[in-house]
Amino acid sequence: MTDAALPTSGGGVLSRAYWLVTVGMCAVIGIAAFESLAVTTVMPIISAQLHGEALYSMSFAAPLATGLVGMVVAGNWADRSGPRVVVVTSVVVFAIGLLIVGLAPDMTVLLLGRLCQGFGSGAVIVALYVMVARLYPPELHPSIFAGFAAAWVVPALVGPLVAGAVTQALSWHWVFFGAVALAVPAFAMILPSLRSLEAPVFDDPASRPRWSLSRIAWAVGAAAGVLLLNLVGEMPAALAVVVIVVALVVLAVALRPLLPTGTLRAAAGLPTLVLLRGLVGAAFLSAEIYVPYMLASEYDFAPTASGITLTLGALAWSFASWLQGRLGDRVPHRVGIRVGIVLVLIGLAAAIATPLWHLSPAVLIPCWTAAGFGVGFMYPRFSVLVLSWSRTTEQGFNSSALTIADSAGTAVALALVGAAFAAFGGMTQPAAFVACFAVAGAIALLALAASGRAVPRRAS
Repeated sequence: MTDAALPTSGGGVLSRAYWLVTVGMCAVIGIAAFESLAVTTVMPIISAQLHGEALYSMSFAAPLATGLVGMVVAGNWADRSGPRVVVVTSVVVFAIGLLIVGLAPDMTVLLLGRLCQGFGSGAVIVALYVMVARLYPPELHPSIFAGFAAAWVVPALVGPLVAGAVTQALSWHWVFFGAVALAVPAFAMILPSLRSLEAPVFDDPASRPRWSLSRIAWAVGAAAGVLLLNLVGEMPAALAVVVIVVALVVLAVALRPLLPTGTLRAAAGLPTLVLLRGLVGAAFLSAEIYVPYMLASEYDFAPTASGITLTLGALAWSFASWLQGRLGDRVPHRVGIRVGIVLVLIGLAAAIATPLWHLSPAVLIPCWTAAGFGVGFMYPRFSVLVLSWSRTTEQGFNSSALTIADSAGTAVALALVGAAFAAFGGMTQPAAFVACFAVAGAIALLALAASGRAVPRRAS
């Protein structure tokens, strides 16, 4: 396969040839970051107003579930036709989902919007990864992926505070309408480079990747398993245990064709790297959505105040990603990944201790900031290593596998955390928050145990 000729430059990602598309892609990531941080900040208010407290975890798991399908479709589509049409379609679907959520009169409509939004956001992430592979030379990949992660900086600075202020002054609906408005100029900045990306030309038409309907079907099955898992909090305990076991088996079977061979058994190299991305994301993100919930419930924090913790964590994530881009491979990937996991464990330990002994939030906030730094120090490494270990015709599949593991791991963790939250009494019981963070901590320990197989010593 050969790509159409693209402009090249001896400069960096902000040189004349790349600056517009670099800023545009980072802006799209930034809007997704704003939406993610905004939802985490205001969802306690939304669930109360729409009487959807029982569906709190589901409101986060729903977009992750459909995101799995979006990732598989986008990866397959991008390998067949290039990323241009995938980016356009996924951005439109993402914006439609945001509009549905913003207009939602009840929790059912909100969940429908979140499902649509998740499909679009999952697809656009994979499409942007493939754009990077087609537009930028390999030596610029660490910088652009660090830029993607650092695109959380502005949303981290203003997102939670703006979302909280808008919700208090106007309504939470306007948080989502604002995200749609911001997406328009960001998408316009990407369009010129999208037009230059012609569909890939295959030397032999038979070598063009086919539509993998079986993989898409498996993705739908995995999404169904994720949604089923997130309903266990409303089931009797005995039935919930059975559903969890069955759903996890279904997920394991459904995910196998969507991930590199050996991922679920932690085979050395790329398979464990993909698995590790899922475990790290699951541990951090499943706990993070309960941090503002705990601060509001146990310490009477307003939305703007509880967003401060998310702001500091996201800022640390962004700074660590920028630092990793500057350091390159001067810190070995194996060491960087392990340091990051340990920092996440420190943050989770503080999250467990705070409601358990009713400590001051001043204990949790700096430790959660350290956890954000740890994740930021790891995430660019995953993307760089996956692309460097992938052939051209595998870039779409492996990029989608990386994000599928991330979303599937987080969705499963949300279900387990949500079940623990319900089992220990919900928002009125400090023990429920302790249980949530303890489940996330166990997942982080699994990640630490597997970390040595993600980057074999010869590769390091």
